[in-house]
Amino acid sequence: MELDVSIRKRLRDYELSVDFAVKNEVFALLGASGCGKSMTLKCIAGIERPDEGRIVLNRRTLFDSKAGINLPPQRRRVGYLFQNYALFPNMTIAENILFGAVGSEAEKRAKMQDSLKRFDLQGLEDAYPSELSGGQQQRAAFARVLSSAAELLLLDEPFSALDSFLKWQMELELMDLLQSYDDAAILVSHDRNEVYRLASRIGVMNRGHLEAMSGRHELFHQPQTLAATLLTGCKNVSSARREGEKTLRAEEWDLSLKAADDVPAGLKYVGLRAHFLAYRQGPGENTFRMEVMKVIEDTFSYLVMVRRAGSQGKPIRWEVDKDFWQSVAGRELYLYFPPEQLILLER
Repeated sequence: MELDVSIRKRLRDYELSVDFAVKNEVFALLGASGCGKSMTLKCIAGIERPDEGRIVLNRRTLFDSKAGINLPPQRRRVGYLFQNYALFPNMTIAENILFGAVGSEAEKRAKMQDSLKRFDLQGLEDAYPSELSGGQQQRAAFARVLSSAAELLLLDEPFSALDSFLKWQMELELMDLLQSYDDAAILVSHDRNEVYRLASRIGVMNRGHLEAMSGRHELFHQPQTLAATLLTGCKNVSSARREGEKTLRAEEWDLSLKAADDVPAGLKYVGLRAHFLAYRQGPGENTFRMEVMKVIEDTFSYLVMVRRAGSQGKPIRWEVDKDFWQSVAGRELYLYFPPEQLILLER
């Protein structure tokens, strides 16, 4: 499966401008609400029309502004799972699945029966969407999408309406589904953990633009941009400037730090994930005495807000195991900023 997307579309506050290719993989678009993720999916599906550009799926042109090509959604062979599932409320679950199926009448019914079994919907074929739970509705929506023999799956925040336990159950089911699905999928989400678990490659969107695209491990280790750093969950970010070949000044933290890599001349920000800060018993390189500003109890850890002792620096978040925090609370506190874990950003 190969998909090439290069489109532009003027929106109210910014221009959507994306260029990317997907090939036999689960590709995720990660971004905040309103950044253009869902609009990108709608343009691929044919629900929205770009102002210009091309969309090509398996060498079939779905959209080409110069050639005047704009295939309707039903001819694109793209399966779209909406946030609200978009099941037809006046149709039973069996009728919903049959509506999306392709083939002869016998083939459609065979696909419908297979989908009911595959998604554990047997016994619910005569029920209407309003009679189902959120998880059952989602499984029915998946069944309808897959019965259409789609060449590409578009998953638009597929778990946003589910509680945490049901979300996890459905995520496990989706993992199995995507592993057995021979073609590709594009997942849209603002949940960094969700895309990390489900996607092999991730693109970070910010106000209509793809700022960074890489494998999930590379993206989380070195996010490349400020927006990507924040979206991948880094809570500690400071404006920064280069001081030397391997040194920098984190201005908002009021700290001079040594980095493992060469510090770029155009350095603008430095980041460090909260769980990488390490407790020390005394001063040393990249180790500073800290004062505790606030301690917040989380479910399984403490979020300890600290800053360099004697400074007015911006508070830094340190996430620490509850038992460990209770063993060191009240002692003089030194924290180590690992040079190899510093995220150096030029934009």
